[in-house]
Amino acid sequence: MPLGPFHSGNHAVIRETVMNLTAPAGDQPRETGFRGTLRRLTIAAALLALIGAAAPALAQSSLQKDATTCTTETSPADAAISACNWLIATRKLSPAMVGTIHFWRAVAYNKKGDYVRVIEDATASLKIDPSQVALYNLRGSAYYDRGEYDIAIADFNDAIRIGLPHQTILHNRGNAYRSKGDYTRAIADYDKAIALSPRDMPFSYQNRGASKQALGDLDGALTDINEAIRSNPKMPSAYINRSTLWRIKGEYDRAIADDDEAIRLAKSGITAPTLTPPGSWLINAHVTRGLAYEAKGDLAHARSDFNTALAMTAVDAGSKSSLATAKARLAVIAGADSAPVPPPAGDGARRIALVIGNGAYAAVSHLPNPPNDARTVAKGLRAIGFDVSEGIDLDRAAMEKLLREFMRSALTARTAVVFYAGHGVQINGQNYLLPIDIKTDTVSDLISGMTDVDTLLAGLDGQIRTNIIILDACRDNPLSKATEAANSGRSIQVRSGLAAPGALGAGATAGAGTLLAFATAPGQVALDGDGSSANSPFTTALVRHLATPGLEVQQMLTRVRAEVVASTNNKQVPWSNSSLLGEVFLAGKQ
Repeated sequence: MPLGPFHSGNHAVIRETVMNLTAPAGDQPRETGFRGTLRRLTIAAALLALIGAAAPALAQSSLQKDATTCTTETSPADAAISACNWLIATRKLSPAMVGTIHFWRAVAYNKKGDYVRVIEDATASLKIDPSQVALYNLRGSAYYDRGEYDIAIADFNDAIRIGLPHQTILHNRGNAYRSKGDYTRAIADYDKAIALSPRDMPFSYQNRGASKQALGDLDGALTDINEAIRSNPKMPSAYINRSTLWRIKGEYDRAIADDDEAIRLAKSGITAPTLTPPGSWLINAHVTRGLAYEAKGDLAHARSDFNTALAMTAVDAGSKSSLATAKARLAVIAGADSAPVPPPAGDGARRIALVIGNGAYAAVSHLPNPPNDARTVAKGLRAIGFDVSEGIDLDRAAMEKLLREFMRSALTARTAVVFYAGHGVQINGQNYLLPIDIKTDTVSDLISGMTDVDTLLAGLDGQIRTNIIILDACRDNPLSKATEAANSGRSIQVRSGLAAPGALGAGATAGAGTLLAFATAPGQVALDGDGSSANSPFTTALVRHLATPGLEVQQMLTRVRAEVVASTNNKQVPWSNSSLLGEVFLAGKQ
């Protein structure tokens, strides 16, 4: 999925390590975050003077060289780390000097993305001098990159407590709140950061726009992105994200123009200060432009952009995710003509659903309830205003065709729900859904005959949409005996139940605005029912709560979980994983 602050995964952190925290902000894609420029502390010279005063015998040219290498921002990370290591190993420096060296070694480890060692060195330095605002900010940023948002916020709070409020730290704390889904607090911190330095915080405008978009304020998001571009017109990320907003609004030519500019900036090398490799922006912009062309109905140009992106090498987690999207979208439009998809209505307010129930398997165990489950869920979704595509007992060809049509239609939808009931398995950590004509003769038959959940998630570009994937697909391990014969000594591990999202591929794990719900916990088996009901325990509970007005979707799933646990005597515990960008009400608010 294309990058930019409109993805929850985009952990936008300005990493500012200088004592006065005055360096300009820089942009970095999700998973690794923003990084500010790293500047040499003014105490570097003082360190050399202290070394000479405290240990004149050591104050030789080689020692001075190591001290300079350790404490200079432009030093290569490995060289700086080696020099800092040597200085600490002398064991002849004062605690204050050791604390300073720990600071700079943390800076070097930060360049390498070794956040565990950043935290260790920052903590060691803070034990010696707990008044260092920059170190709380640096350590907080490292905790942020590790996904430990509450600890990051605590460090940013300490930085603000012991020093004057600073726009960089407020911005960083806002990013942590945003990653937690606390968009109100995030916006408040971005407001304060912008108020302190209205001309120098384009990334705060950009990320405030991300928070507004998550809350459904698309016009407010567009206003902020416009201001970010006005403040700094060299930000590829801002153009890519504005392209996304234009696509939501059906302004496809404007979307394409913004991606054109992002590509030009990335190729020119004149982008805003950032550690994001230009190749990452090129991949992201080509994929985003391809999505705009696809939504416009210009499939020839869409294919060209997707193929151009796929010819490049991913340089970070975000660009890997974009390539997964490009690959999936090419599969969606394979063989299609240039017939345009329906334009979005009401800023992409279309709500669509795909419901599949497979039970009439030929080569594996028959399941009586999935077709009934699918019909019941489809009826419930239509009753609350979803445009539903429904498939019962689908073979591989029919299942792939329906999935392609749905993913193409989803490009301009605001909410997309997928419900699948039937057999599902995990093979080598990947999740697959089984059509009714699955063949078990060979390993290649198994893999090629199934639907990869990663591909489904990658094809559902989540940048402008809420995706809710519900899988009642863990009835048993239908392939346990078949794979014993088919494996023939080859390495293939088929396990009961489905794998947790963390085990999915890059296209699945990096997406934002997505909720993935399982009928039971990862690796566990769900029940098909005891014969007293036409529906499984999970579907029975789901349909009971699906149409409740004012019930937020995650609250709804909590109620479903409680009901399933009770009805199965604790044998089945539904489970979900969410990267939703805001509250979602399937049946509307009260």
